[in-house]
Amino acid sequence: MPRLSLYILRQVAGPVALFTFLLTSVIWLSQSLRLLDLVINRGQSASTFAYLTLMILPGLLVIILPLAFFFGALLGLHKLNADSELVVMQASGFSRLQLLTPILIVASAMMALTWLCSLSLSPLGHRAMRDMELEIRADVGAAILNEGAFNTPTDGLTVFVRAISPDGKFQGILVHDSRSSQHPTTYIAESGLLVQTPAGARLIMLDGTIEQGSASGAKLSMLKFQRYVFNLDQFAGPARATQLDTSERYLSELLWPKSTDHLDQRARNLFFAEANNRLAAPLYCLAFALIGFAAVMHGRGARSAYALRLTIASAGCLALRIIGYGAQGLAARQPIFCVVLYLIPLLGVAIGYADMQGVKLALPSTFRRRFAHEAAA
Repeated sequence: MPRLSLYILRQVAGPVALFTFLLTSVIWLSQSLRLLDLVINRGQSASTFAYLTLMILPGLLVIILPLAFFFGALLGLHKLNADSELVVMQASGFSRLQLLTPILIVASAMMALTWLCSLSLSPLGHRAMRDMELEIRADVGAAILNEGAFNTPTDGLTVFVRAISPDGKFQGILVHDSRSSQHPTTYIAESGLLVQTPAGARLIMLDGTIEQGSASGAKLSMLKFQRYVFNLDQFAGPARATQLDTSERYLSELLWPKSTDHLDQRARNLFFAEANNRLAAPLYCLAFALIGFAAVMHGRGARSAYALRLTIASAGCLALRIIGYGAQGLAARQPIFCVVLYLIPLLGVAIGYADMQGVKLALPSTFRRRFAHEAAA
């Protein structure tokens, strides 16, 4: 590539990377907060929290990458135009196609990365996150059996363990179950052990008593035991789902679901729309490249006109992407409308190309005058 093309590529790639990092950080932080409560309440480590938040990144990048590319490319091109570098490049013999080539290279890289995330990394991450969440919810020992603390896994149930030895044996166990107001029950044991059985987690209490009272408190019955098994599996959270969610399926599983899934037509339409949306989403990078380039290249007139073009280009790209999300819901109800998912970004490509070729997109004259007056003020 010519040195000027490499220079343009670097000037555009830098802001694109910056916007990708900033948008990812903000959205990733907001999404990770919902996992913080799960990790803290279940007694998990910081590494588990980092793993879970890492697994949600590919799904976020599918949304972030096209928008980060547009705003990053627009900023890079604006800087080149503000410093009159684009004018000098054209005066030296560079055609518009040569100026556009580095932008399209960055757009192609972002398209490939978006496809990689949507078709492979995102379903892989959602599957790994689901498995980890189910494992955390099933780890009732870390959730309710904390040394020297009264734990309440559910309303009406309190669990206390005085000490936990290095080999995992419990000393001084108290379990108070008042979920049945007519017969509140208290279990007291000298020692115990948490074991995992094929049926789930069980707390085996040794050498203790079971005290059961009446609602009025006038009667108390006591039973001694040498060994009593308390079922903890009831607090382990929901059972593992046998059917994969839409976000957890790969492209082939969306287009050709297994017959064992027993899906109705509504679910099949939803999967088909999701598959087409994953294939069409990266095309917005190409549309945004042409729209942003056209907005800058034709904005060398008055300051108000240039600002107006950049504003319209930004609003138009956002509107284009929002319409695309709306079209996915329409396609989920009527599969024939899946073609609209491809037509929307291709419409953006056509608009950007037409603008590059000098086709004027008319705007209301009152809006142009008002914007120019505010910019001049």
